[in-house]
Amino acid sequence: MKASGLLVPSRPAPDLNGLLVSVTPEAAGWSYVGFEVFRLARGAAMSRATDGREACLVILSGRADVACGAHEWEGVGSRLSVFSGTPDAVYVPPGGTLVVTGASDKCEVALCWAPAAKGAEAARISASDIHPFKRGSGRTERTIHNILMEDRPAESLLVTEVLTSGGNWSSYPPHKHDTDDLPHESYLEETYYHRTARSDGFGVQLVYTDDRSLNEALQVRDGDVVLVPRGYHPVAAGPGYDLYYLNVMAGPHRRWLVTTDPDHRWQLD
Repeated sequence: MKASGLLVPSRPAPDLNGLLVSVTPEAAGWSYVGFEVFRLARGAAMSRATDGREACLVILSGRADVACGAHEWEGVGSRLSVFSGTPDAVYVPPGGTLVVTGASDKCEVALCWAPAAKGAEAARISASDIHPFKRGSGRTERTIHNILMEDRPAESLLVTEVLTSGGNWSSYPPHKHDTDDLPHESYLEETYYHRTARSDGFGVQLVYTDDRSLNEALQVRDGDVVLVPRGYHPVAAGPGYDLYYLNVMAGPHRRWLVTTDPDHRWQLD
């Protein structure tokens, strides 16, 4: 993958299907993670076949009716924006068609997906089931919303949200998960979907390897996606601009095992 392809900007307006941004494994040059964001008007619908892959639908804002096979969930969603609480989400296994219909005047949803043979039972994950917690301290403090991490069943997917106050660093100290070396480190492809509390806000994400064969500093704006195929990938929120990101990870093993950059490991003490 070329370093210049790590930043995928969001469209200024959705296409006719409501699509704002899309990452496919083919476009990313990897094997596991797919990611899409849709903005749906009330009554507008999108659908995706889940043959050979599992999916986690995260309600970014508004409400949606969700159906897959024999399962139907009405009015999923409980927040006005990604900055106003924990999300509702729906997990669906492979082998059906996921249909999402806008149930409010403005509904934004993220579709996170990865290969799966059997997956797990379809389930609605309510906002009340997601318990925020803090990670880091001082200028590295951020709030975590674990949506579909190892404590919930799935075959490949790992999904979490992070909120970082303006001026703070996140995904810090820098860590990586690009080597299949269990039980020390797991290979996981990852996308970062960034949102800013102000539309004019920005953040910076570094993506770099030990040998600096990959060494990028990317300015991220509201709606941008950053691809992390390998390397360390810390994030800084611009002062005055609170930052949100949604992480989607998947690989050959559903484990979140990371290696901290040796130059900065002392900060874990």
